Parts: sequence; structure tokens; C-alpha cells
Amino acid sequence: MIELRKITWDNWEECINLKVTEEQDNFIASNIYSMAQSYVALLNDELPPMTYAIYNDDIMIGFVMLYHETSEENEYGDEECYGVCRFMIDKRYQGKGYGKEAFAKSLELIKTFPQGEASAVYISYYPQNIVAKNLYATFGFVETGAVNDDGELIAKLNLR
Repeated sequence: MIELRKITWDNWEECINLKVTEEQDNFIASNIYSMAQSYVALLNDELPPMTYAIYNDDIMIGFVMLYHETSEENEYGDEECYGVCRFMIDKRYQGKGYGKEAFAKSLELIKTFPQGEASAVYISYYPQNIVAKNLYATFGFVETGAVNDDGELIAKLNLR
């Protein structure tokens, strides 16, 4: 069973050692970079990113980092939103359906509005990352036509 668990003193080192395949390396920041980014946000932002280890039963298989933005902070739209900043499944566990299940769990969490109401979820990915594009499309994400500073396509899922 797939579940999202808080990153703790007991599991953070295991989390930073999770890796994607060599071909995917250029598509996503490392988990250690993501956790460092989260730490800086924790010290400086009103609402820090929500970071979770993804588990299949008691085996850590991935990592997800979510965030909430007000309509003023949202650089892709004019509504309050959530975003999926990072989502990865370790290379040892890819191709087994865990990514789809874990992404569904992440969206379930977002829909509880843990940091406030929102009407959309945004995600970005490189155009070459066809696996990610197809995964997100199965959940109803639609490309907005916008591209961020890193050259990633922006996709949006309406929650209402």
C-alpha cells in the first residue's frame, strides 16, 4: 500500500539516497537539493513546502515536495493554488505502477487543503520528459502554454 510519510530523523538519509535513472537525472533536482530548498523556505516563508517520503508498505520508494501559494504569489495564474515542485520514484521501483499510485496520493492530500483553500494545482516538466507528461495528463493536467525560466512546460489541474 502506497502512503506519504513525514521526513524524520529516522528516514531523511535514506530519502537523500534515492535516485532516478541516469536518463532522468537532468529532469529533476536531487532530493538533497530539494530538502535544502525546503529548509530555507521553512526559515523564510510563511508556509513552507510539504515534503514527504513515498512508501510502499515499509519500503521507501520515492519523494514528493508540494507547496501552496496565494493568488499574489502564483506566477502561473491568478488563483490560490498548490504545486507539485518535485515528484520522483527511485530507479529500483520504476515501471511497477507505484508512480501513478503515489501521485494519486499526493493529489488526495492536496485536495484536503492542508495549507489553505485553492482552485488549481500546477506542475512543470521538461518537454523531453514524456513519461512525466503522460503521467500528469492521466490525472487531468493540461498544458497552459507557459514555459518557466528553466524551459519547463507548465500544466494545470483545476480543482473546482
